[in-house]
Amino acid sequence: MDSITAYDAIVIGAGPAGSTAALYAARASLDVLVIEQGMPGGQIATSDMVDNYPGIPNVSGAELGQKMLDHAESAGAHVEYTMVTSISRRDDGRYEVTTDSGAFEAPALIVATGATPRTAGFAGEEEFRGRGVSYCATCDGMFYRNKKVFVVGGGNSACEEGLFLSRIASEVVMVVRRDEFRAPRGRVDRLLAQKNVSVRFSTSIVEVTGTQLLERIVFRDNVSGETSVEEYPAGSFGIFVFTGNDPVTELVHELVDVAADGGVVTDEDMATRTPGLFCAGDMRSKRLRQVVTAASDGAIAGSSAYAYVEGLAR
Repeated sequence: MDSITAYDAIVIGAGPAGSTAALYAARASLDVLVIEQGMPGGQIATSDMVDNYPGIPNVSGAELGQKMLDHAESAGAHVEYTMVTSISRRDDGRYEVTTDSGAFEAPALIVATGATPRTAGFAGEEEFRGRGVSYCATCDGMFYRNKKVFVVGGGNSACEEGLFLSRIASEVVMVVRRDEFRAPRGRVDRLLAQKNVSVRFSTSIVEVTGTQLLERIVFRDNVSGETSVEEYPAGSFGIFVFTGNDPVTELVHELVDVAADGGVVTDEDMATRTPGLFCAGDMRSKRLRQVVTAASDGAIAGSSAYAYVEGLAR
């Protein structure tokens, strides 16, 4: 590459955390670049409706993600749609970010690459994602008020989200592939104390089908290997998959510490163990991964990047 374009701060990822970080950094008069490999919004871009972001109810995930990035651009942030291939910290302390379309450098780097929900692996899962298959009860539970839901998973998150859904849905069916839960006994007991919760142990979903929305589920008995089919009216039920989340940390794994949940360890300023490197949003080690918490992380990261750059300039 013939040249490297310099900025005050580079933000990788244009989800809620990255866009908010860029907004705050740009409003602090930093020259900011946002690099996004897909569409703005990150995971929320795949949600038909976001109903729990304060002050903006009933907005599509794609629209909310685009509005957040547009706001950052209106404050002066620059945007490049390209794939990041590598990140390095030079001897002079500046970060060099190499992409498919060129190289960029800055003294401050904010990484907000999010997390990806683990899929259950049944046929039709991706096809019906956002149209009956969901990975977030807090995000999408309200769309299933007084409806039947199947919760796939037997760990902590599945039990927590199943309990949450039991207060909304008419019926919650836990689909556990093993013959017991992996979650602590106390958490399981609280879940099973709900009258509208039932469990199918040693069971997996192997396929879902439908037209616009889900209509048919194929289950497998993991002991006998036999399959069974259940059909419901379109839009009358949903499937929530809670088999874990994987923070996307590959780009920075050599520059950060990682917690037991796979997320990056930061301090309250979103700073990592490497000076000038900040991480925000769902890639961090944290309990609650929501749009509002990602935006909060981003605001802190953008402000912290400004303070870091300002300190270097003195």
